[in-house]
Amino acid sequence: MRTLLRPSLVFMALMTVLLGGIYPAVVTGIAQAAFPFQANGSLVTDTAGKVRGSALLGQAFSAPGYLWSRPSATAPAYNGAASGGSNLGATNPALVDGIKDRIATLQASDSTAKAPIPVDLVTSSGSGLDPHVSPAAAAWQVSRIARARGLDPAEVQRLIDADTAPRFLGIFGEPRVNVLLVNLALDHLTPAVAGQ
Repeated sequence: MRTLLRPSLVFMALMTVLLGGIYPAVVTGIAQAAFPFQANGSLVTDTAGKVRGSALLGQAFSAPGYLWSRPSATAPAYNGAASGGSNLGATNPALVDGIKDRIATLQASDSTAKAPIPVDLVTSSGSGLDPHVSPAAAAWQVSRIARARGLDPAEVQRLIDADTAPRFLGIFGEPRVNVLLVNLALDHLTPAVAGQ
């Protein structure tokens, strides 16, 4: 028994130091050297240097002068510690009622918008933390934002286009608009609106 115990304890101590200390330190060092923005949370700052959020996590924006995010299924909304979808089936009355409520809210926010509401404005993502909306969802909100901020709709669309990322390598995924980056650009262009 003693002949098995000593090698086991030595091996456990060695693996603890190697995999619990040295390996994470090396990987962290490489990440900090090669990808410091991503390794530190992809934090986005405003022109004053204040951290306003992460480019990877959605945030709640509800003031009319802001681009609104995709709905979050987490509780509370956009809670990174509770990432996950609602897991409601397509025929679940709670899902249908939630979508109807979101449609009513969007229609009430802009009575001039007659185009169909893009699906990503009324359904949450699998993580509940999606920081992006589709270009169609962003374009649907242009008139409301322009009216609330006293801007030309073409200027708002230009800001959205500037923060629209194309498909990865031209073939993977879909074009997407980072909501936080557009809202920071809007605040830079005109004074921040009340609320968020």
